[in-house]
Amino acid sequence: MAVFRIERFTSLPPADAWRRVTDWERHGAMVPLTSVLVPPGGRTEVGTVFVARTGMGPLTFDDPMEVVRWTPPEAGRAGFCRLEKRGRTVRGWASIEVLPTRAGSHVVWVEDIRLFLPGRWMDPLLVAAGRRMFGRVLDALLEAPERAPR
Repeated sequence: MAVFRIERFTSLPPADAWRRVTDWERHGAMVPLTSVLVPPGGRTEVGTVFVARTGMGPLTFDDPMEVVRWTPPEAGRAGFCRLEKRGRTVRGWASIEVLPTRAGSHVVWVEDIRLFLPGRWMDPLLVAAGRRMFGRVLDALLEAPERAPR
């Protein structure tokens, strides 16, 4: 089990921070060799399944994720999302929490990644790579200008 935690503070109001960090398609655009396939309509709720596809050519794997908890922030209440990874290659879970602060929002991303490989010998590498890669994704999502509505 390789668990890591990333925290960021932003001046964005909680609703805006939430909208950005749960824009699944943009996650894929920020991870090399990855795209995220979301259901038509783009609405997220409990039961929504989306797939992160990573790789190139025959060296590609899918990371399907199901939303098992979905509580957007509202009226001073924190937002919380939990995803369960359902793939053959990548298992585990991720949670994203957006907490209101006086100056904006506090975003907390916690992830447990388990690969199909037996043993825990890769856990330290997965934790280091996860913190670095997802930290960059979170930074970019919170800093980038919001794209125009579709």
